[in-house]
Amino acid sequence: MLHSPRLTSLALTIALVTGATLAHAAEPTPAAVAPTTVTAKAPLPLDELRTFAEVMDRIKAAYVEPVDDKTLLENAIKGMLSNLDPHSAYLGPEDFKELQESTSGEFGGLGIEVGMEDGFVKVVSPIDDTPASRAGIEAGDLIVKIDGAPTRGQTMTEAVDKMRGKIGQKITLTLVRDGGTPFDVTLARAVIQVKSVKAQMLEDGYGYIRITQFQVKTGDEVGKALAKLRKDNGKKLRGLVLDLRNNPGGVLQSAVEVADHFLTRGLIVYTKGRIANSELRFSADAADASEGVPLVVLINGGSASASEIVAGALQDQKRGVLMGTDSFGKGSVQTVLPLNNDRALKITTALYFTPNGRSIQAQGIVPDIEVRQAKITSEQDAENFKEADLQGHLGNGNGGADRPTAKGASKKTRPQDDDFQLSQALSLLKGLSITRDK
Repeated sequence: MLHSPRLTSLALTIALVTGATLAHAAEPTPAAVAPTTVTAKAPLPLDELRTFAEVMDRIKAAYVEPVDDKTLLENAIKGMLSNLDPHSAYLGPEDFKELQESTSGEFGGLGIEVGMEDGFVKVVSPIDDTPASRAGIEAGDLIVKIDGAPTRGQTMTEAVDKMRGKIGQKITLTLVRDGGTPFDVTLARAVIQVKSVKAQMLEDGYGYIRITQFQVKTGDEVGKALAKLRKDNGKKLRGLVLDLRNNPGGVLQSAVEVADHFLTRGLIVYTKGRIANSELRFSADAADASEGVPLVVLINGGSASASEIVAGALQDQKRGVLMGTDSFGKGSVQTVLPLNNDRALKITTALYFTPNGRSIQAQGIVPDIEVRQAKITSEQDAENFKEADLQGHLGNGNGGADRPTAKGASKKTRPQDDDFQLSQALSLLKGLSITRDK
C-alpha cells in the first residue's frame, strides 16, 4: 500500500496521444463540473504580491536563459496548486482533454495507474486488457528506468512525458519487483479502451462482477451485468463476488449508482467541504437490482477513492462481507473548475464519509476478513482407482449410478483456479449458502 505523503498522484495514467499527466481517472470527481462560489474577499496581500513581482523580474533578468512571462506565470500557477495536496492540479488544454477522455473510458496510454514513492515511479495498478497488464506489469512494481534513462530524481510529469509517444511505438520500462533484480519489459503504446465492468459465472449459482474503474456509465453497466448473470444462471443467484481490487476510483456519481444496485435504503456516502455545493448526501432507493443475493466484496491496496466509497457503504450497511487487504485510503473529492482557453483547475473541495461517519482519508477500509493474495499450485489427484473401477463390483443399494474414476477429463480453467482471494470468496459464499438453506 502507498501511504506516503510524497505520492503525487494515485491515477497518473501515461498519456500518449494528447500528452500530459493525467491524475483524474482515480479521483472521485463529481459528474458535473461545479461552478465557483463567491466568498467574502479578504484584503490583497500586497507585500507578498510585491515579492512575487520582484522574484519574477529577478528571474527574467538573471536566469541563464531567457524566460517569457507566460512560462513563468504558468509555472507559478502549477506550483500554487501542487503544494495544496497530491490531488489538486492545474490542467492545461491537453490535460483537460485527457481528463474528459479518461472518464468517458477511452484514452491513449500504456494502461498503468502510477504514483510517486521515495523518488521512484511506482505502479499502483495495471488496467485490465491493456499493454501493461498483457506485459505482466504488477501493482507495486517500481519503474526505475524508461528507455534506459533513470527515473529517480525526475518529477512525475517528466517521467510521464518520456513515456508518451505515438500509438504503436515501442517503449522499454526497467522494473524492480519486491526488491529483486531489475528486469526490462518492452511494450507498444496503444489507445486504451477501458471496459469498466466484466461479469461471468464462476460456478452454477455463483456470479462474479469486476469493476476496473468508475466511469460515467459504470452504474448502468453493473445493472446490465446483474441482469445477464441472472439470465445465464436461469434463476436467482446463490451468491455474488464484487471485485474492486486494483480499482483506482473514478466518478463519484458512478460509485453511488453501483452501491445503490445492492442497497434498498439508507445512506451511501456524504461529503463535507467549505463551499456551499460541496456538502452532499447520497441515499439508496428502494429498487434492488441484486435481489439481495449474498455478497462478498474483494478489496486490496490498489482499491481507492470511489472503490472505497462502495466498499465502505456496503460494509457499514452490512450488505456484504469485505475480504482481502486494507484499501488505499484516499478519502477526498476533487472538483473540476473550467477556466478560459480550455484550461481548468482540479481542486480538492471536500472529504467523503461512509454512512457510519468514517473518514477513509489516509486510513483506508479494513476488510472484515483479511486474505492476502497467494499463488495456487494444482496437484494431481492421487486417487486413481475406485470401487466402481473394480470388475464385478456390487451395484449401489439404492439404485444410484456408478461413479468410476474420470479418465482423461480436462477441466476448463476458471478465474478462481489461479486467484487465491477469489477462490476464498467463493468458498465463503458457498458456506453462507449452506447455512442459509438449513
